[in-house]
Order: sequence, then C-alpha cells, then structure tokens
Amino acid sequence: QVQLVESGGGLVQAGGSLRLSCAASGSIFSIDPMAWYRQAPGKQRELVATISSGSSTYYADSVKGRFTISRDNAKNTVYLQMNGLKPEDTAVYYCWVVVGRVYWGQGTQVTVSS
Repeated sequence: QVQLVESGGGLVQAGGSLRLSCAASGSIFSIDPMAWYRQAPGKQRELVATISSGSSTYYADSVKGRFTISRDNAKNTVYLQMNGLKPEDTAVYYCWVVVGRVYWGQGTQVTVSS
C-alpha cells in the first residue's frame, strides 16, 4: 500500500504563487510517473502536468510557462510550483502516482481570487 499526503493549497490573489507538495510513503520501490490533476466545480478532472522518473515533463497548454512540476526521488515527493495564478486555476488539485497501480492523493483546494 502507498499513502499520499498533499499540502500547499490555499487562497491567493490573481498573479500570485503557490507550491503544492505530495509525499508518498509505504511499500515503494519506484514511482513512475508522477502527476498532478485538477478538478474545478462542475468540470471533469483534467491532467495538469506529469513527470517521469527521468524528469521528462508534460504540461497542459493552459499552464505552460506558469507551472513547473518537479520531483525529489529520495523523498518520494512531487511538487507543483504555480506562478501567475489565474481565477480559472481554481480547483481541487490531486497528485497521482503509479506504484504498480495508480494511487490518488486526497486533494488540496486552490482558490484564486480576482
């Protein structure tokens, strides 16, 4: 079993920054890949960014140039640095990892006020 603990969400004004963290613990040999998803009210959950064990990254067009995904393999932790936040970034953000199977974090609320 793998446990995921997210942190870093909150309320921020438009243009501000937040950094999300997701730490994995449990029976872990390797984690590949790691990702962040988000779900806004009334919308489907969408992929925000992914990062492989080799640090290859992918970003949704809506966040390119503003968000940065990174990972610390020694700590089994994935981060999402969010800069230039917009009200449309308001959502619950979930981390997602594959350790034999898919695991989801509990979600952390990000609210961006205009």
